[in-house]
Amino acid sequence: MSAHAQQPAATAGEEEATTLDALVVTAQKREELLQDVPISITALPEQLLLDTGVRDVKDLQVLVPGLTVTSTQSEAQTTARIRGIGTVGDNAGLESSVGVVIDGVYRPRNGVGFGDLGEIERIEVLKGPQGTVFGKNTSAGVINVITRRPGYDTTVEGELTVGNYNAVGVAGSLNTAIGENSAFRVYAAKRKRDGFTDVRTGAGPRQEKEDGDQNFHSLRGQLLFEPTDNLDINLIADFTSREENCCVGVTTVRGRTGDIVNGLSPDEGVALVADPFARVAYSNRSTEQDIKDKGISAEVNWITPWFNGATLTSITAQREWQSINGLDFDFSSADILFRNADEDESLTAFDTFTQEFRLTGATDSFDWMVGAFFSDEDLKRNETYRVGGAYEPYLSIALLNLISPALGASPTAARFLSEASGRPFGTVFAGFGADDRYQQNAKSAALFTNNTWHATDALDLTLGLRYTREDKQLDASYSNPNGSPGCSAMLGPGGQARIAGALVARGFPAAALATPAGRAAIGQIISFSCLPWTNPLHNGRVTRQEREEKEWSGTFKAAYRWNEHVMTYGSAARGYKAGGFNLDRTQAAVGANPLPITPTTADTSFPGEFVDSFELGTKTTWADGNLLLNATLFHQTYDGFQLNSFLGTSFVVRSIPEVVSQGIDTEVLWAATRGLMLQGGLTYADTRYGDERPGADFIAPAGNLYKLPGSQISFAPYWSGSASVTYDWRFANDLMARFNIGAKYMSDYNNGSDLDPEKHQDAYTVVNARIGFGAQNRRWMVELWGQNIFDEEYAQVGFDAPLQNVSPAPGNPFNSYNAFLGAPATYGVTLRVMY
Repeated sequence: MSAHAQQPAATAGEEEATTLDALVVTAQKREELLQDVPISITALPEQLLLDTGVRDVKDLQVLVPGLTVTSTQSEAQTTARIRGIGTVGDNAGLESSVGVVIDGVYRPRNGVGFGDLGEIERIEVLKGPQGTVFGKNTSAGVINVITRRPGYDTTVEGELTVGNYNAVGVAGSLNTAIGENSAFRVYAAKRKRDGFTDVRTGAGPRQEKEDGDQNFHSLRGQLLFEPTDNLDINLIADFTSREENCCVGVTTVRGRTGDIVNGLSPDEGVALVADPFARVAYSNRSTEQDIKDKGISAEVNWITPWFNGATLTSITAQREWQSINGLDFDFSSADILFRNADEDESLTAFDTFTQEFRLTGATDSFDWMVGAFFSDEDLKRNETYRVGGAYEPYLSIALLNLISPALGASPTAARFLSEASGRPFGTVFAGFGADDRYQQNAKSAALFTNNTWHATDALDLTLGLRYTREDKQLDASYSNPNGSPGCSAMLGPGGQARIAGALVARGFPAAALATPAGRAAIGQIISFSCLPWTNPLHNGRVTRQEREEKEWSGTFKAAYRWNEHVMTYGSAARGYKAGGFNLDRTQAAVGANPLPITPTTADTSFPGEFVDSFELGTKTTWADGNLLLNATLFHQTYDGFQLNSFLGTSFVVRSIPEVVSQGIDTEVLWAATRGLMLQGGLTYADTRYGDERPGADFIAPAGNLYKLPGSQISFAPYWSGSASVTYDWRFANDLMARFNIGAKYMSDYNNGSDLDPEKHQDAYTVVNARIGFGAQNRRWMVELWGQNIFDEEYAQVGFDAPLQNVSPAPGNPFNSYNAFLGAPATYGVTLRVMY
């Protein structure tokens, strides 16, 4: 079975690389020609990935129309979306709508699969729900990464990169045979870079003056055994470490809250004028992150003596991933709210075992596959909040301003909550406010089958079916180490009287205290004093939750080949993504308590996400196999879409009754001449929420999510397009020059989960380019490259500035907004050698 050992990819422009109709994919877990697979799929070979500088899943979006990848508070919190659909929010309890599979192993969340992918043979991006061929259900698509396997030639490859922002990267690999029937490949990489954002730290204690830097290394080893022609075993071990500073938000809209913050910081606190692309952020606390990812896997393929030589495949994997992240919650240099970068305070960790079996066979008229999948996943999360010295005066002044700007101008406004609670100034909130621990176990077991009947020479019918059982169990414990004295005092005897006296002392009319406005003011003060991390009603809570789901999903496809150039297909699929639990403190107005301070019930679960997907597609081949034109019409209706929205103080999961995504995907691959290759595509996706309003959060004016019903969902541009042009020129017998330019266009969209107009992102285009010169035999190559060469300015994600956004009404001058920005222009030079 030596055919399984992969050799280095041929340089584009060679004869074997110009017949595009010979491109092979494994989207249905068997080797098939791209143009024969009735799935909307973007197949990206190794050379194109090298030309466009793709090292991770985030880089990939420049080549795939309809794919968006964003990061938020940490690079660990990375989300992929296809056709506008993806898991929204930073809750580790939510599974991914778009799955990431690397060498056959499903990664639990998108962020877990975000890192240096190393030597990639190809990447396949499958659009629409998947489940009957991949181990884990996904409701929106799969990013299938296949790395280069060991071969029997001895090769040594190396890479040295230098670039702006003091970027330095080295990588290398060794491939060699071990005897006649085994081979070994090892790859290692180390990359460093300064940060993209300058940081004003105020009085500290943060010392780092930059954020968004890079400092990681990766190591992957593979050992291939092929003891007989019918058996191969590939063992993989890998380790990746990222020790960086990430991620600060910058001010996009500066409301009156900025004036309050500035008065509590030794420098300006936050930006005096919202100018996000000056790339200056404010943070007095560390955003250090330490991410470790490691695992081992074994893939066994055995051509059995059964069923006409069916192939039995087993993929066994054990993976461990953890992320420790410091966080300055208020994104300012005032010491308001923060989390230390410590395992006991900010750990998120996955420990995952997966086992997949597949038996794949074929006859003259029938291709069949049956399989089983099992995963056992332990999730651990430590969620903490520390309250700084500026918290109390900030909240005092902000609350008084909300009630009346005249009250906020009081010379003793900063001491208002001290007087209202009857506690000495500086002791109302400061300290270790919240220390919560979550431990979740998730077991998933599934049986699946995917079968194609070649009814005639032209007609193929495919039926896929899957039965899944999901069992999840969550143990959560909540504590307030500092006892939350301020909220306790306001809820205790005489609390409302002290608040009333403090209001009157600062000019609030005593006669108005008994009016609805007066009662509302007192309630507002208690509500903001009892925010989740300062609320003693959470202290000592211990909860245990369990949920079980048993679901069917599947697909039916019909493909008809009209002639050797044209194939059309139609498909219907039922997709599913498991439900889970919200890993955050949540509270609301419950029962007789009119204030939103009561912890919600012990049930923080949310149901599964379902999709009914229909596609009509065509795949056409022209120019003697060197021009591929493909298009797919799609209509997807999601039921129970899982939305995790940041409401300014906590993340809340909402199950949206309906989301509809419909449109068209188009793609082109054209080997125009021996040295000229064009790749591109255009996606139109109208992806919007249904009109139903499932709860009070969706009703104006007080509901934070009232803008959602009937609207285009966030991160879902109507139009997205990508294009890449590569040309190589061979001269002087053994030399070559190579040029590539690629671009990704996104029409305007909203990049906030609540669709605030302040989070609108205008249309933009990111352009990458690379030019290289070297030997035709790839012994050496020097490449000049640039990413985002025109320095396009755009925000990845917009969000409410924590504690600085209090009204869902658009345009409220009190509110402030932040964003996590996209990367600026980067450029450099890379030297590659191979022997």
